[in-house]
Amino acid sequence: MQSRTRSFRGATPSLGTRVYIAATATVLGDVVLGNDVSVWPGASVRGDMHSIRVGNRSNVQDNVVLHITHPSDFNPGGFPLEIGEDVVIGHSAVVHGCKVGNRVLIGIGAIVNDGAVIDDEVMVGAGCVVPPGKHLETGFVYVGNPCRQLRPITEQERKFFTYSPAHYVELKNEYLAHEGFE
Repeated sequence: MQSRTRSFRGATPSLGTRVYIAATATVLGDVVLGNDVSVWPGASVRGDMHSIRVGNRSNVQDNVVLHITHPSDFNPGGFPLEIGEDVVIGHSAVVHGCKVGNRVLIGIGAIVNDGAVIDDEVMVGAGCVVPPGKHLETGFVYVGNPCRQLRPITEQERKFFTYSPAHYVELKNEYLAHEGFE
């Protein structure tokens, strides 16, 4: 698995147990991936100028970009990227320098910008754009560009918060077994 990660500026990605990284994904620099995390084909997890932390059982689907904003005179602390546990990040989403809670779904093609905060148990709709610094409150579905609160999460959607990450854990375990990385 080490060949699927790269060091940068002296920082080497740290992987929990049973992590799957597709051969065509990039995981670079100051990155910590929790247990049972999966990073799918074409994804870029680039902790080159600040830190990225991804919690247990979260999945980073195909062509997702995870990145940060470096500290500077314009932004003294920069914006690291913190992603909680059981987070599903849909295909081609961009999640940049923000904080994402636990049990969150970020839809296909969504964009989450610097300084945004997404509480636990939130759904960010496909194609949604979360502006810099926006706070998404727990228990709601958000849609649009710029994003707006659509409605409360249903009980069925709440169940999806644990179903989908568990499904991806099973799938990545199949890939690990198939590719001989166990």
